[in-house]
Parts: sequence; structure tokens; C-alpha cells
Amino acid sequence: MNPFIRPPIAHGLFNKGTNLKRLLDTLDQPVIILDKDLNIIFFNSKTRTISDISSEKALGMPCRYFLKARHCTHDCPLKNPDLKTNKTIIETDILSSSRQIIPVKISFSEVYDSFENKQGYILTIKEPDKEKNKSKIQGEDLNFSSIIGKSPQMEKIYRLLPVLAQSDASILITGETGTGKDLLAEEVHRASERSEGPFIKVNCGALPETLLESELFGHTKGAFTGAVENKPGRFKLAHNGTLFLTEIGDLPLTLQVKLLTFLDDKIVYPLGSTKGFQANVRMIAATHRDLEQMVRDGKFRQDLLFRLNVARLHLPPLREREDDIFLLLNHFLKKFNEALNKKISGFTPEAKSILLKYTYPGNVREVRNIMEYGANVCQDSKITPQDLPAYIQHRAKPLIETFSRNNETLKLFETQDLKQNETISRNETNFSSFSEIEKKLITDALFNAGGNKSKASEILGWGRTTLWRKIKKYEIG
Repeated sequence: MNPFIRPPIAHGLFNKGTNLKRLLDTLDQPVIILDKDLNIIFFNSKTRTISDISSEKALGMPCRYFLKARHCTHDCPLKNPDLKTNKTIIETDILSSSRQIIPVKISFSEVYDSFENKQGYILTIKEPDKEKNKSKIQGEDLNFSSIIGKSPQMEKIYRLLPVLAQSDASILITGETGTGKDLLAEEVHRASERSEGPFIKVNCGALPETLLESELFGHTKGAFTGAVENKPGRFKLAHNGTLFLTEIGDLPLTLQVKLLTFLDDKIVYPLGSTKGFQANVRMIAATHRDLEQMVRDGKFRQDLLFRLNVARLHLPPLREREDDIFLLLNHFLKKFNEALNKKISGFTPEAKSILLKYTYPGNVREVRNIMEYGANVCQDSKITPQDLPAYIQHRAKPLIETFSRNNETLKLFETQDLKQNETISRNETNFSSFSEIEKKLITDALFNAGGNKSKASEILGWGRTTLWRKIKKYEIG
């Protein structure tokens, strides 16, 4: 049972069948109507972009429990006895349905009846205007808003982003887990002409197939057991905006067909309905899987891959962006310094050495977690090795590094002793240090590549910047 007392709905203005409700549902902005006690008596369908609370539960609920805005806990303008104007606009943060804190502008207007008696309030919610093309240099950081890096791979992405953002072409973002695919999708949206519209994210691997279809395409009342009311799908909520499908490789084959149909004709058919509606939605998809291999295995439709892969952005793993590691460490240290009200100035040489040698299999997300841990436990002015997670200290010097040469794998141990391996001859094991072995591998790769550094980096399985740095280190001519 609803724990909140359901208020009377004056004059039946907001009953489901009224023209007023249908009118407000067509608006592209969330609209909420409150009674004099700040309880909800109506909200339109666009409000589902900021809250996943159903209308049955929300009616009669105090506004603060629904919005979860920063101003709800203090300084609510509707509780200000000195409020004199008929309309007030505040900038605040709300907790969205995807559990993200997003900045918004909320407009409050008083509602009066025909006898000039105040009956309540109407709220409209809008994201603030965002600047286009935010690529800029701040100190050493080359940023596209929240994306940080200055490596050649990231610079290439920065050059592409403004161009792709101004297009409506479908984009496929690939990259390992933790590389920042979600952030990249948001930046494309924010730099696009659709930035005023909604950005709706759906994780295709988070829900079972039956629920996922309803979540994406919506359903009508009575379409299945438990469908007690019409529900707009994410396609409808993303109208005039961007729909971001993360983990698209987990989308079941049956829904791949329905998604392909939408990409062809831009019409969405809710479950239980034969009447579709035109959705003006820009599609961005992301995955950490090899979709081409999934096509060969019969697990992903080739025609859908063609439609999604109009433009592709690949986020390289952090181990191929060595120049960006320290930038990210400093960025997250600064962030958690501010959040925890600490004054950690940096890292001791020992801690820095450990952090720069670690390979970060969890990529940027792992960097963030490590810095959050370090900032919480650090009691000094600098991060020390003792302030880092124990597993990093044990794995900071990888026991094994894998290189590729002539399609063979060489396993080299970072010690004086080399484990016998069929691909390394006895003569090659007589080097006095790991550095000499690494230098020999580089010279061999360059020889086999005819001096082409890009091809040599592919033979070794390294990024080009890694190879160039090591060539300079070993003074290879």
C-alpha cells in the first residue's frame, strides 16, 4: 500500500483521459504539478527520464522524495515565506533514474483557481545550456570535458568528436571494460545539436529479454500480466535526443531484429500495440565484445552491425596510453582531495614508481578506484606505497610480459633467470639483463618490419608511442 496519503485531484483536471494530460505528455521537458502541501498530483511522461517511480506510487508523494534534488534538503524556494514572485528559477542537482547526479534548472510557478486562491505549483525541469565542442587544453590535460588524455590515440578521438557530434549517424563505441565508453557517448550527445534533448542510457545486459523489450519499446496496458498501465519505452523518452545502448553485444537475437527494424524506418511499436509512433532518436551503441567474431559465430546479426557501425570510435586500453596514466592519477587524486577535504599534494617516488609500472587491466575505472582508496587511507601529505591496495604492490612489476614476434609468443621474466621456452634459443638466453633482451626484441622487430616502426609495434604487440619511447631509451639507431 502506498505509504503516502493520496490527495484529491481537483476538478478531475489530471485524470488519465483528459486532454490536459495528453497535452502535457507531448512536452519535451519534465513537468510536475504539486498541491499546496508540495505533494505530487501529476507528472508527465517525460519525467520518467529523471525518476523511475511509477505514477501509482508517486501520486501523493512529497516532492522531495521524488526529485531528490540538492535544494530539497535545504533552501527549498517553495518553503520560503519571503517568496514574492510568481515564478522562480533555481539551478540545482538531482539524482536521476540511472542514479547519476545531473545539473538542472527548475522553474516554479504558482497555480491559482478562478477565485485567485492558490491551489499548488507547477514545476518544469531543464538541463542547463551546454557549450558545444568542449575540447580544450588545461595545463597538461587535453580534455573533451570529462575525458582526459593527451596521447596520440586520444588526440585522434578529440579530432573526430566534433565532426561526429554534428552528424546524426549511428556510432559504435568499442573498447575494453573501464575505458570510458559511457563518458564518450555522453560527450558526443553534449556536443551535438541534440544536447537540449534527453540522453537515455540502457544496459542491454542488465535485464532479462522480456523486461528489456518492454524497457526499450514500451508497452500498453494489459499487454502482459502485470502491465497495469501504459508505459513509454526508452525510445519514446529519448525522442529528440540520444539513446545509448551499452553492452549491445548482450542484446538477444530477437530484439536485434526489432532494433534493426527501428533503424530502418524510425518507428517504434510498443508491446501489445499495433499502432507505432515516429521516434526522432540518435543511436549510439557500445560494447567490449568482438562483434565481428560474434557475427561469425551466429550470435550477432551482420545487418545490424552494418547499421550501428556507420561510424566507429575505439577507446584504447590504458596500457597503450602510458602518457595518460599520470594525468589520470593526478586528476582523480585532485577530485578525491576535494571530496574528502584533504590536502594530499602528490605521490612519494616509491608510490609513483609502483603506479607507473602497474598495467591497469581495469583501465580508467581501476585508476579511479585506486585513487579513491589511496585518498581515503592516506594520513600524510603524499600517497605512499602503504596507501595503495595490496594487490598493486604485488603486481606492480609484472612477472611476465608478453611480446609477439613472427607470430610466436615469447614469455620473458623480469629477473636474471629466464624460464626455458621453445621460442627462445639458447643463444638468446645469455643476456645479462631484461633490458638487453627487450632491446634485442625491438631490433629484431624493426629488422623484420623493414624499419617501419608502425609495423614493428604491431609485431611486438605494443602501442606506437611505447615503441618510440623505448627506441629512444635504448638509443636504437
